[in-house]
Amino acid sequence: MKDEQTPSRARSSADFPTGFLWGVAAASYQVEGAVNEDGRGPSIWDTFSRTPGKVRHGHTGDVSVDQYHRYPEDVTLMRQLGLGAYRYSIAWPRVQPDGSGAFNQAGFDYYKRLSDELHRQGIKSAATLYHWDLPQALEDAGGWPERDTAYRFAEYAAACFAELGDYVDMWITLNEPWCSAVLGYDIGEHAPGHTSKSKGWAAGHHLMLGHGLAVHAYRSLSGTAGQPGAGARATAPIGVTHNFETPRPATLHPEDIEAADRGADMRTRFFLDPMLGLPYPERHFAAYPEETPPPVLEGDMEIIATPVDFLGLNYYFEPVVAADPEHPEGFCVVDSYHETTDMGWPITPRGLSRQLHWIWDHIGGRCPLYITENGCAMPDDLTPDGMRCHDPLRVQYLREHFSVALDAIEEGIDLRGYFVWSLIDNFEWSLGYAKRFGLVYADYINQRRVPKDSYFYLREVISGAEAL
Repeated sequence: MKDEQTPSRARSSADFPTGFLWGVAAASYQVEGAVNEDGRGPSIWDTFSRTPGKVRHGHTGDVSVDQYHRYPEDVTLMRQLGLGAYRYSIAWPRVQPDGSGAFNQAGFDYYKRLSDELHRQGIKSAATLYHWDLPQALEDAGGWPERDTAYRFAEYAAACFAELGDYVDMWITLNEPWCSAVLGYDIGEHAPGHTSKSKGWAAGHHLMLGHGLAVHAYRSLSGTAGQPGAGARATAPIGVTHNFETPRPATLHPEDIEAADRGADMRTRFFLDPMLGLPYPERHFAAYPEETPPPVLEGDMEIIATPVDFLGLNYYFEPVVAADPEHPEGFCVVDSYHETTDMGWPITPRGLSRQLHWIWDHIGGRCPLYITENGCAMPDDLTPDGMRCHDPLRVQYLREHFSVALDAIEEGIDLRGYFVWSLIDNFEWSLGYAKRFGLVYADYINQRRVPKDSYFYLREVISGAEAL
């Protein structure tokens, strides 16, 4: 499972800079369960997963790994791993059941308990405000294609800042808005399952508008002495997480190079360029003249460009792109020689290097970067005695990507941390429980947690004892 290059010199994980932040990441609907407890309202994923044919085997997140009740056990696993941070998401319908109007104190109290337990065990609390579980009531009113949803998100974000400012050490507004917009409203593979390119563009614009409004609200908070939460709210960094793609061309033919460049328009430039004060990629819209461009109003782009403290990157693989005159944008994804994960994704650690350099150059080094997700699904099985799970392919995958991350730091990129996806196997969206990304094996019948070999490998990396 080797990629194009192998590091030329032996190094160890101790070469990562002092203070480099190691963490794991998860999402509320994927791990929490307890969907009908303590006042939580329904989300679009509750509805979508109950719709026949939408999720494999009819699986839902109703119980998942029950982290809502079992978080102390999971936080202890994090401490034993040596982690510095846990990136979780706040379930919007848990703290505001209808997405507008009254807030639910019991929901806020859960995230306070979780953060208190993290802090008690020496782990930072990194909260994502939106990881895809839109309150169903907002979807019933039109969802992200409607401008009002951006305003509702900003109000929800402001309430989270006020309630949880003393508890959160790092804020992330959105996780992968491309997935919410394109998979949710254009392709229909994710909740809410619509298939309209125009709706996808509108959703993407309003997601980024909501992001900008939330950051603006955060910046407007004043840390008045003696005001509860003032210091924490004033000092915790805030950013956003994207799953960009920066495809590589299949050949050096000019048409393939052009195709790869266009392949980054919707996946990357649409979401990154407005944050830099640049316009949307108009050539992408021009390829679909029958569709309606994003509904941009005066002042929107300035709001989206509100500065952030960091940029989060979720990286899993790098696609290969070739020219295709039959495609409206002139490109198509083609096969490569790489081995694949259980998701069918090519294993391309050097693609991470290319992406880090592309993003770093594109943003002009204006803010530090974090890898906020990286990991792989593999066909994991317990040993016959049920006590161990050997996952050498995941260990190799992580080793190669960690090595590339260290290369990037040594090459001058300000990469501050690395969050592995995920601590524990969980609900994998439209694939249900068919794919396992965890460092810890989850027995979905009895909720037993079994650390995999990759868990112990990461422990060695974090301790500085592992060769890369």
